[in-house]
This record gives sequence, structure tokens and C-alpha cells, in this order.
Amino acid sequence: MNISRLQVAQTMIANGLVPVYNHHDPELAKQVMMACYHGGARLFEFTNRGNHAHEVFGILHKFAAAEAPDLILGAGSIVDEATAALFIQLGARFIVSPQLNPAMARVCNRRKILWLPGCATPSEIAAAEELGAEIVKIFPAAQLGGPDFVRAVLAPCPWSHLMPTRGVAPTEANLRDWFAAGVACVGMGSNLITKEIEQQGNFAALELKVRQTLTIITACRSQ
Repeated sequence: MNISRLQVAQTMIANGLVPVYNHHDPELAKQVMMACYHGGARLFEFTNRGNHAHEVFGILHKFAAAEAPDLILGAGSIVDEATAALFIQLGARFIVSPQLNPAMARVCNRRKILWLPGCATPSEIAAAEELGAEIVKIFPAAQLGGPDFVRAVLAPCPWSHLMPTRGVAPTEANLRDWFAAGVACVGMGSNLITKEIEQQGNFAALELKVRQTLTIITACRSQ
């Protein structure tokens, strides 16, 4: 899919949700990804965890290109520029990191790939934006203070686009707090794609949960 990094950022903000997932079995990962897609998610972050994660990602990318061409697939838990380059070569349209590594900015910017570094302080957020980050990942969001941290950062810097992960849940109360605080979008992993859903293979339940989550996000934004 030929899509610019600005279009990826706009889709991320418009959709409001980035499902986050990892599994060593590509067939299971395909089913999880497609359940999220059918539920309305238009982005999917596959995290770089465990041996051969990049191989699974490559399989997912080729599958998505054929079965869900408007799904934007990205890679998460990327901590260095070499790994970022590897996943970009395999088709990642966005790169997410748990930390701020300036060397990764150069690689992603050179390939016009959206880069979401993980930041934990206003100074790190500002540094990331100076390096070209359009959306900054707030991580670990719950431990940093949750929505109150976002409010505190956006008060003097309302131009920042923040995406919290870790501490985001698919409930009305939780999402209302985050979006009322001013987040641009949210990343959600095991609270959305639960172990129970994974173990039972209940992908219809996952599809429904994603659809309900997106409905809640839309309602939160309209308030």
C-alpha cells in the first residue's frame, strides 16, 4: 500500500485505536489481526518480541496486502535503527519504540516512515518532536500518572499528539478519561486482545470488542 507517513498519522488519529499484538504462530496472528480489522481497526501493531518475530511480521504483511489492503501494519518494541530498517524493509508503515532513540529518527525519516518513540517526560516529548515525531507514545502511561500526566503535558504544549499505551482499557470510563485529557489516539494490547480470547480462539468476540471500543472512542470525542 502506497501511503505517506502523514496519511498514516492522520488515519491513526482518525481511527483513535491501535491494537497491539505479538505471537510466534503466524496463523493465529493472522486471525487476531483480521478480527481487529473486521471490527473496524485500520491499524495494527505487531510487536518485535521473541525469536523470528520479523519473519512472522513478513508473513502478516503479505497476507494483509492481499486480504485487507487498507490495513496499515506497523512494528512495535523496536529499540534500534538496524531493527527499524529491517521491519521497514518487510513492509512496516510505522515504527513504535518503548524509548527515545534519536538514531531511529534518521532511519525512519529517510524512508518517510511514521516514527512513534516512547517518552516519559515533557523534555523527551519535545526532543522527539524536534526529531520529527508526529505522534509520541507515552509509555508506560499508567505508571506516569495516566490521564493527569497527559493533561499536565498538553496544558503548555497543546500541539503535541500523544498516544498512551500500558494502562488503556476498552471501557467507557477508562477511554473517556484518556480522550477527555486530550490524547490523539490510544494503543491497546492485552486489555483488548485478552489471553482468554486467544486461548479460546474466540475471534468473533474480539471483533465485537474492537467495534465496541471504536464506538466508545467516537462517543468520547463527541462529548
